[in-house]
Amino acid sequence: MNTRKLTALLLCLVMLAALLAGCGGNTDDPGKSSTTPTAAPTAAPTAAPTAAPTQAPEPTAEPEPQPTEKVRGDTLAVGYSPFNAKFSPFFSETAYDQDAWAITQISLLNGDRTGAIVYQGIEGETRSYDGTDYTYYGPADMVVTENADGTVDFDFVLRDDIVFSDGVPVTIDDVIFSMYVLSDPTYDGSSSFFSLPIEGMDAYRSGMDTLLNLIFNAGRDNTDFTYFTEEQQQSFWAKYDAAALGLAQEITDYCLANYADYGAVDVASSAGLWGFDVPEGGTVEDFAAALQASYGSDIAGMINTENAGSTVDDLFPNLSEFSAAGVTTGESAPNISGIQKTGDNSLRIHMYQVDATSIYQLGVTIAPMHYYGDTSLYDYDNNMFGFVKGDLSTVRAKTTQPLGAGPYKFIRFENGVINYEANETYYLGAPKTKYLNFVQCTTDDDKLNGVVTGTIDITDPSFSTSTVNQIETYNGGSINGSVVTTNTVDNLGYGYIGMNAKVMKVGSDPASEASKNLRKAFGTLFSVYRDVAIDSYYGERASVINYPISNTSWAAPRPSDADYKIAFSTDVNGNPIYTSSMSAEEKYAAAAQAALGFFEAAGYTVEDGKLTAAPEGASLEYTFWIPADGTGDHPAFMIVTETKNALAEMGMNLIIKDLTNSSELWDALRAQTVAFWAAAWGAAVDPDMYQIYFSGDADHAAGGSNYQYAIDDADLNELILAARATFNQEYRKAMYKACLDIIIDWAVEIPTYQRQNAIIFSTERVDLETVTPDITTFYGWMQEVQNLQMN
Repeated sequence: MNTRKLTALLLCLVMLAALLAGCGGNTDDPGKSSTTPTAAPTAAPTAAPTAAPTQAPEPTAEPEPQPTEKVRGDTLAVGYSPFNAKFSPFFSETAYDQDAWAITQISLLNGDRTGAIVYQGIEGETRSYDGTDYTYYGPADMVVTENADGTVDFDFVLRDDIVFSDGVPVTIDDVIFSMYVLSDPTYDGSSSFFSLPIEGMDAYRSGMDTLLNLIFNAGRDNTDFTYFTEEQQQSFWAKYDAAALGLAQEITDYCLANYADYGAVDVASSAGLWGFDVPEGGTVEDFAAALQASYGSDIAGMINTENAGSTVDDLFPNLSEFSAAGVTTGESAPNISGIQKTGDNSLRIHMYQVDATSIYQLGVTIAPMHYYGDTSLYDYDNNMFGFVKGDLSTVRAKTTQPLGAGPYKFIRFENGVINYEANETYYLGAPKTKYLNFVQCTTDDDKLNGVVTGTIDITDPSFSTSTVNQIETYNGGSINGSVVTTNTVDNLGYGYIGMNAKVMKVGSDPASEASKNLRKAFGTLFSVYRDVAIDSYYGERASVINYPISNTSWAAPRPSDADYKIAFSTDVNGNPIYTSSMSAEEKYAAAAQAALGFFEAAGYTVEDGKLTAAPEGASLEYTFWIPADGTGDHPAFMIVTETKNALAEMGMNLIIKDLTNSSELWDALRAQTVAFWAAAWGAAVDPDMYQIYFSGDADHAAGGSNYQYAIDDADLNELILAARATFNQEYRKAMYKACLDIIIDWAVEIPTYQRQNAIIFSTERVDLETVTPDITTFYGWMQEVQNLQMN
């Protein structure tokens, strides 16, 4: 099935063994299936995927024979969705693969239960959570210094007593090696470490490009073979065309076989269902051209996100010959001047400006240079960093076999099961359970049934109504009982209803009061039906939110705050719409009356409670796009249908477009042709709003997802930049509250729900007293996996 746009979300929710980087992912409905484990692996959260296995001696230790029947005693089995076998801290692509390597690794920085960074990891920091004091440890101490000239220094001191699981000591040189891998001009993994404002980064990365980019940018008719041969050029274009053609054919075949009932009868209709515009009567070649036009040189992205079965290796064999080959094209710096080794076990990162989000990306995974690189190629004083610049082949070679200093050692991956053995030298203590298996499960039912039947001990099924009902049946009426114990945490993200300001406007100005009033009219109606809809779809597994930010964030306003407000609960004059004594039906009527007030203020003609004419640029008919599988299966679907009925009473027609393929929505959003839609944002540890709401200025480009809402507000831009330019959390929280108020005033986003994820444990087989206490969104059961024991 199409997974387009899902990869971005998965890579952003890099489970919490790596404190996520500052990006958010959009998904149609994270409530229907849990695509990312809520548990955080390893005891060391960092920032984004950082390092990956590659060259060096592979683990040779073989575990003792493991149980082949029900898991008991010294073996813990964890149920997972299918792996892609890219178990690399540098190059993994899915959350499940990231878990697979993270359990073998440590990161330079750790986080606490709120997601906050631990600065003094060596001696530990004691912090209170929900009335209980916990002490957090990590491999290093960090001191942050903001300099008078606007620059900032991050000084690290690494513990000197940590060893990798093969017995080799962990040193600051391993940290430097890992950072240089992530900074290499040919690095194409998911980490954006290279985008940090580190002094000298741009100079180091200049003067080199990949063979793929050079050939692609030169074009098909290129005659200049300075940087590559004519044979390489011909080979590339032939493979590129074959890959796109093969992908187009595969998608077409899939649609014809599975979507005939939804209109898939030929290439053009299949392409349309998949989200691509191919003319009527178009050929597979036309579809292939549309794919190429959409993705350009991002060949791996094209194949992975439009995947209908085949892999990158299937469709473009040896793509790395082009994508991983660095070619020198000009002058570049021999090192990154801002990555400074200051002692045998210390390091300074010098940045030319404050970037509050950067702290989460500095906690890189400490990958062993002797395994992933080549120690003979490391000489810090002579600008050698463990590999040849522009050649990450040694790193890429270890993608399937991770090695690190984490709590468990990778042994093998066979028949859908990853086998691990306890790392007896783990710096936080050898794991109490000697063996660990990650077991591949095809469906959520497999996960739950595995816990019930004894083949799985811990897993993360989608916390759907069906799952809850089954758990309660097994337990005799409760989600916690003699068979299954359930632990829930808020999902790192939230559901919303969106409006595009360029589509939903009066006249030509999306920022005018009339345009805002138009959007507020709809926002008022959508908001009043949130309670009943979310309760109907989720029950106690989700709650309504009133600001466009995940409740998991430290920056999220709380009901106890003095200036906290219910979203869209005041009328056009600023007066409260509701009273505490109103019934649900009275609230619906009050919302309808308030909506008419907003419509009238927007310029609509209102006669006897009916809209009879729309102002210029607006309409009496709009379409709501909702990816509900064509069956209404979406948390917001009741909101939309109830609002449609209310609007019909006042003369407005809301057309509901129930999508069977969510990729249609993403393409239409990028084209800015959608008035309303429902989706969910995947959040990150840091609440930075640049990616979604920043509209650009003279010195900064717009955020990559700003096109969805099309907000263009100078005050909002200023606040977002101000919040980025300090590490003072209280100040940042105040800035973000002001940002949230502006976003609500623009009325382009109606915050809808905060749902829960679940981790389930076998009550019978897992010693629950030894499971990580007070599990949170940012601190999962794997954070203290070394303490877990079996019954």
